[in-house]
Amino acid sequence: MAERRRVTLALTGASGAQYGLRLLECLVRADVEVSFLISQAAQLVVATETDWQLPAKPQALEAFLRERLAAAEGQIRVFGKQDWMAPVASGSGAPGAMVVCPCSTGTLSAIATGASNNLIERAADVALKERRQLILVPREAPYSNIHLENMLKLSQMGAVILPASPGFYHKPNSIDELIDFVVARILNQLGIEQTLLARWGE
Repeated sequence: MAERRRVTLALTGASGAQYGLRLLECLVRADVEVSFLISQAAQLVVATETDWQLPAKPQALEAFLRERLAAAEGQIRVFGKQDWMAPVASGSGAPGAMVVCPCSTGTLSAIATGASNNLIERAADVALKERRQLILVPREAPYSNIHLENMLKLSQMGAVILPASPGFYHKPNSIDELIDFVVARILNQLGIEQTLLARWGE
């Protein structure tokens, strides 16, 4: 039996929580094992922007997500911000890919400087040092020089900067279709089959 693919997904405190939650749903449907990390600010954004009422404690949140998304036992693993024994905190245990969606500019800065003050920042630092895939999905406007310099620095380190900037050439009819545009781009980067958005020319 083939081993299930593993991805770390982190939600941080930028607007656009819908992108991260939809990505989580798509990863579960694709039978991907997800290490799920969420900042305190992201908890507030989720409560503000969506109808999801996420429990604060990792164990309760894990059970909530498993039930809401009909995930398999152990498919979603939730880790607290100071859980330094989590697999994602070490190059020997971390998944081969990490996505920060949405990625706040504060998180962007912390990753760019190697701050590692919490598990999200440490997991991203591990992805960079181990030369693994790191996809950052900032949602901010306008970008300051600081933001742009951090993006360039991270891009030069090998991270993919994928702003939450939906296109309109597919003639979207709903907000959900705009969300799916960005999520489809992330799944394409991860090499995960998706039917949310046809590839150009198809």
